[in-house]
Amino acid sequence: MCGIVGYVGEKQALQVVVDGLRRMEYRGYDSAGVAVVADGRLDVRKKAGKLANLESLLGSDPLAQSTTGIGHTRWATHGGPTDANAHPHVSADGSVAVIHNGIIENFAELRAELAAAGVVLASDTDTEVVAHLLAATLPEVGDDLAEAMRIVCRRLSGAFTLVAVRADRPDVVVGARRNSPLVVGRGDGENFLASDVSAFIAHTRHALELGQDQVVTLTRDSIVVTDFDGTPATPNAYEVTWDASAAEKGGYDTFMAKEIAEQPKAVADTLLGRIDVDGRLALDEMRMTDGELREVDKVVVIACGTAYHAGLVAKYALEHWTRLPCEVELASEFRYRDPVIDRRTLVVAISQSGETMDTLMALRYAREQDARVLAICNTQGSTIPRESDAVLYTHAGPEVAVASTKAFLTQLVACYLVALYVAQVRGNKFGDEIAMVVRELADMPRKIDLVLDTTEEVEALAAMLQDARSVLFIGRHVGYPVALEGALKLKELAYMHAEGFAAGELKHGPIALLEDRLPVIVVVPSPRGRSVLHEKIVSNVQEVRARGARTIVIAEEGDDAVVPYADHLVRVPECPTLLQPLLAAVPLQVFACAMATAKGHDVDQPRNLAKSVTVE
Repeated sequence: MCGIVGYVGEKQALQVVVDGLRRMEYRGYDSAGVAVVADGRLDVRKKAGKLANLESLLGSDPLAQSTTGIGHTRWATHGGPTDANAHPHVSADGSVAVIHNGIIENFAELRAELAAAGVVLASDTDTEVVAHLLAATLPEVGDDLAEAMRIVCRRLSGAFTLVAVRADRPDVVVGARRNSPLVVGRGDGENFLASDVSAFIAHTRHALELGQDQVVTLTRDSIVVTDFDGTPATPNAYEVTWDASAAEKGGYDTFMAKEIAEQPKAVADTLLGRIDVDGRLALDEMRMTDGELREVDKVVVIACGTAYHAGLVAKYALEHWTRLPCEVELASEFRYRDPVIDRRTLVVAISQSGETMDTLMALRYAREQDARVLAICNTQGSTIPRESDAVLYTHAGPEVAVASTKAFLTQLVACYLVALYVAQVRGNKFGDEIAMVVRELADMPRKIDLVLDTTEEVEALAAMLQDARSVLFIGRHVGYPVALEGALKLKELAYMHAEGFAAGELKHGPIALLEDRLPVIVVVPSPRGRSVLHEKIVSNVQEVRARGARTIVIAEEGDDAVVPYADHLVRVPECPTLLQPLLAAVPLQVFACAMATAKGHDVDQPRNLAKSVTVE
């Protein structure tokens, strides 16, 4: 989850590293630290809390001038968020500084070994053991930091990204990765390492993918990659398609507000170029044949958090359009229950970052069972797409706010496209039927824009309800996952009790929670098409209101049946029921953002959370 930056080049490293950390603070904000190599020594500053605390420290106690440096923003795992536990960690002799993302599972054993050798550890972290091990190994390998890193990495268990510098080598940065993100930025007379390309996008768009169990050595003019055994490796090169301005606020008060506003474009970009010259749907990458896809007899969607809610919507689309049975699994639980999957199972893995550790481990388990895997991801070159048989990228651009907004909507679009693609290959739908749905999807950016034009009432409602102790969300059909997502957003941002329920389940227990003036947000499906769904949920709204709760109803334009039972009515444009989550989710995002703002919370960096969960 942590943010990592490494730099070697001609510029002053401190500015490059701090700017990179600022762009990646969403990955962790429990502490921050930097180290530069200068005059044969390591100059280190680190501070608990957000990056601003470190910047204040640097203002009063500046670092030495240097063109080589590393930096880190931390999401705490081993050891609390204190100055001592902040990265970088330095070896006892001051020769090596290390930053780390992930968890070293055998650190207790290594820590005991170091303690027995007389090493006094200064922190509670698993990271510090690596600094001491590297320093102890260097004399054995002729002071070759890359070789020392390879030897130490072979001793480590768990998921980790490591970046290290040496006091007496002002021109070298060494990195390593296993099950944790690390990307190389290739510049002109300068090179970069980072958890995310956003850290160096202001300097270069040229990036290299590092593979599993690889070590990279950077100088200002060279990039050398090997595996942990020292065998040379050739990383895949790619170009980042967005620029530095995409990761800036652009006049909005928060990144979340900006990213909510970007959703029409993000949805349009995800749809762009999906029809090939023959008029058929196409994925970004396909490493399985149509014949293999026709053999599939079951689909399993694996995901976490917001992506899991997108997967729940995917279930409705997949089963409706392909007639294949579909299961949706929390990736964190998937491999622990001995799931029934085989070569005829298509596993759809959804992850914004492509590095979500729970999802990655579930994907690998599925591959071990010989299942085929299709990834839905926003981050080119990340691990989950690389280890999948097919990929559909969401092309949402960088999402900096921790609470997902445009990633959710673009994941929904991707899920619809995957369902249509499978239906196309298997012959479940004719080409003109698929084209009609794609046309409806292509009209959604315009409709999302209409929703965004009418959010003032939602913001005012949130301000009015800021003292509510709890908010409940209910929905039916695809409205149920939207209710779950609305509740999650409110938990993440406003730190208050919020629950989403299938509306039909109210009478089976949750109705006991209803009390006078309790806000209940209801996602109402279109009265057109599946009219029975609409009738049922109107009855649910009446049940809620009869018990004194306050009803906030999200309903389609022209739906007058809900008007008598809505204390507050939020309108969305007409659209097919299956696609309605693309519209209904937007006012819930705005509501959560406005509620958190009214309570005085940091919308972009909610407490205890980080953007990319790269540990299990």
